[in-house]
Amino acid sequence: MNKRELEHFEKLLLERRQALVSEMGLLQKTAQETTKEAAGEHSAYAYHMADLGTDAMEREKTFLLASKSGRLLYHIDEAIRRIRSKSYGQCHQCGENINKTRLEAVPHARLCIACQELEEQQKQR
Repeated sequence: MNKRELEHFEKLLLERRQALVSEMGLLQKTAQETTKEAAGEHSAYAYHMADLGTDAMEREKTFLLASKSGRLLYHIDEAIRRIRSKSYGQCHQCGENINKTRLEAVPHARLCIACQELEEQQKQR
């Protein structure tokens, strides 16, 4: 991969990273607001049990989204590290070049399509 292509993918990854960090900030804010509401700070009335259950479910969803976002952030950071170490675009499994179309769609990809499919099949067993 040439320098221009690496710069393009680094820019793409940095943009996605920034958007993800912003999204995670919103998730954190939402989680804090839901926790305050569950504690009853905004109301003089007691919450109904169903409302408390809904709040707990919303906090759990927020936690799961933040966890998924954290994993994606890790993969993006690893892809940026690979760009800087000049190993970006090579499959970790077979060593072949990853198709540029795949990298445009999933710029943090570490496996080519064939190796990714094989890994997913093995996970299903």
